[in-house]
This record gives sequence, C-alpha cells and structure tokens, in this order.
Amino acid sequence: MSTKKHQGIENVDVIIVGTGPAGLGAAFHLSEHAPSLSILLIDREKYCSGGLLNDCKQNYTYPTGFAEGNWTRQEAERLLPQVEACLKPTIKEKQNLSVYQRRAERLGVSLLNIRQAHVGTDRSKELILRLRTELEARGVRFMLEQQVHDVFDTSDGAGVVMANGEIVHCGTVVVAPGRKGFEFLQQVMERMGISYIDNEVDIGIRVETRLDNYPIVSDYYDPKFLFPDKVRTFCTNSGHARVVLEQYHGFSLVNGHALSEKHAANNLVNFALLKTIGLKDPVRSGQQMAIFLARLANEIGGGKPIMQRVGDFRMGKRSNSETFNDDLFSFAPTCPATAGDLGLVVPAKIMRHIWGALKKLDTIVPGVLHPSTIMYYPEIKMYANKPAFLDNHFRVTENVYMVGDGAGTSRGITGAWASGIRAAEGILVR
Repeated sequence: MSTKKHQGIENVDVIIVGTGPAGLGAAFHLSEHAPSLSILLIDREKYCSGGLLNDCKQNYTYPTGFAEGNWTRQEAERLLPQVEACLKPTIKEKQNLSVYQRRAERLGVSLLNIRQAHVGTDRSKELILRLRTELEARGVRFMLEQQVHDVFDTSDGAGVVMANGEIVHCGTVVVAPGRKGFEFLQQVMERMGISYIDNEVDIGIRVETRLDNYPIVSDYYDPKFLFPDKVRTFCTNSGHARVVLEQYHGFSLVNGHALSEKHAANNLVNFALLKTIGLKDPVRSGQQMAIFLARLANEIGGGKPIMQRVGDFRMGKRSNSETFNDDLFSFAPTCPATAGDLGLVVPAKIMRHIWGALKKLDTIVPGVLHPSTIMYYPEIKMYANKPAFLDNHFRVTENVYMVGDGAGTSRGITGAWASGIRAAEGILVR
C-alpha cells in the first residue's frame, strides 16, 4: 500500500466520499460557513449519481424523504429552507387535492400534501454542473472517476484508501455513498468496527399505465399515498415517463424516470408501490434478503426483472410476448424486462399487501387496474443501514461521519442534503 499523496493533494481538512445530495449538502454548508477549510469530494462516477442525476424529484415537506428515528419535524423544517436555497426549485402546483383525500380517508388511506419540484433526467446534468461550479468557485476540489476502497480513523488521523492503494489523509471524512453504495458502506463499517443495524428494507413493484388510467398526476405530480400494512406510493413519473433498469453487482432492479416538460409527453405514467419490511432475529440482514430476492427474480427472468400485465395477474396466468400486443393492450412496455409471472418471484405476503393497496388505489383513482397496466418487479430501495451514531450529527467515530440514503439517514434528495448539513454543523462545532 502506497502512502504518497494522491495526485498532489495535500493538507485536506475534509474529504467527502460521494457527490450525491448528502455530500453536496455537507460541502455547501462547510464552504459557506468555514471558507478557510480545504474540502475534497471524491466519486467513482463522472457525474454524481443517484436521485440528482436520475429524474431529480424533490420533496420539501416533512416527513417525506426523512428517515424515521433520525429526524423530528422541527429539525427537518429548520434545514429544508437551506436545501431549497441551494437547489432553487420551481414548486409544482396542485389542485383537487381534497377530492382525492376524502376518497382515500374512506378506505383508511392517507394522501399527503407535499411541496414538490421536478427537474427531469434530461436537465439534471445542468443542475449538477451549476452546483459543482459554485463549489469550485469557493475553492472546493473534486476528484471524479476515482474509487475509494476504504476509510480509516486512527490516532494518527483520518483519511481514505483509494482503489489503487494510495492514501489521502485529512482531518475529517464524510461518507455519503448513496443507495448504490450500501455494500461499500457495510464493508467500511465492518472493517472499522462500527456497529449497525440492517433489519429494514423496502421491497415492491413499479406500476406503468396510460395517463388516462391515472389522471391524478394532472392535479398532483407525485401523489404520496400511505396505505395500511406499511405500503406507500413512491416516485411517480408522468409527462415523458419511462421505466428503466438499475444495474447492481450481479442483478438489475427497476426504477422510474421522467424527462422535463420541454419534451413531448408519451401519455404514460409510472410509480412504485413499496412495502416496508421490518425483520426480526435471527434474520441477519435486510439488505442480503433484498439481494437474494432480486437475484431470484433476475434468474427466473433470464437475467432481467420480470413484468406482468394486470389482466394476466388477475386470471392467474403468466404474461408472455403475446400479452404485449397492440390489441387491447395499447401501449408497449418502456423497460426491457422479461414477461412472466410475479407469483413465482414475489413473496406471497408482500404481494398480498401490495395488491390490496392497488385495489384501494383503483377506488380512489378509478382505472389504474386496467388490464393493460404493467407491474414490474423488483423495485428495492437499499437504505436499511442504521449505523450506531455517536451524536446528533451522524458521527460514527472520532473523525468520520456517515450520511445520506446509504447510511439510513434519509430517503430522498432533500432529506439526504439536509443530513449532509447536519454532519457539516457537527464538524464546525467540533
């Protein structure tokens, strides 16, 4: 292992691993309130990945995006204006909300009233470039397309070990790898002896249908429904919307994107229905359970996730290529998944609760269970890590902090950014 400084970088005060919203939130706050600090952001990607790059949907109302147990309403509402000041969102208008809320309440369902903004996958790089340019103007440095292998904190100081074995020393490390970095984060915690809990995970499907079958999105861009049995809607996309594959190590998940309003609409809508699973002893890891389920689905799907039409699911039939025709089923899937049978891959209890939520949703917004509607599986959110924090600023050792979705402090862009601010506040206090 080499101990020389990486690419001439010396005397770094703070290293931030990850350039997603949590890392950027920490960098903006530190550079504003302590401009003399030298700050280095490191990311294995060319652009910051995750929610800022893909779709970039933002929610500015508690509790959406804030992990339970780590946030109070007062703390979230204190920081959300700071997040908004950096991201400069255009808040979307809503209408007819009370109509849908009354329908939902009759069924024991809640519809949250959330302030929302949407950038779009096609315009997200513009936002990221603006944020990076502002930070560089403050003297913040970026090391992109460089992978961190490990993090350390010893009596001689903190720092990171790069994938090529080189070491970069610093005073403080903020680890913010996002959901895709959950495995990296777990490995770091285990090597550093940091206790953590990994007993919760969100598992579900992504629904794709025609705009005519889910017209609520014309009134409320990303409607947030909370159903019984810990099921909720998540990340609704409309306008020019599509379902995409997310590549992980050895398997793929599904997710949803939408382009900005300057693109012509394709008259499709997609959204996730997620069930939160809380595991008890002796289950070792919610993340490992999620990986097992994802790999099972990919194995049965010939290396891809599985999709099934609602009409076939209701009849107990698997979907096949003939199901995706231009007869009754008048739209083609936007994601290259494998036609099949969700009953073979989704655990029965999870599917029962998700299907129950879909039936309630079809009463609130009639049409979503049209036979042509597609259900894709799996959609899984990897933010179950819950490190044992030493203080309210997400510190895990003397000089290391862990923030963002991957560290279980948030569930979305604004919550992640706010968690980065909290870590930065802790660094400034200490």
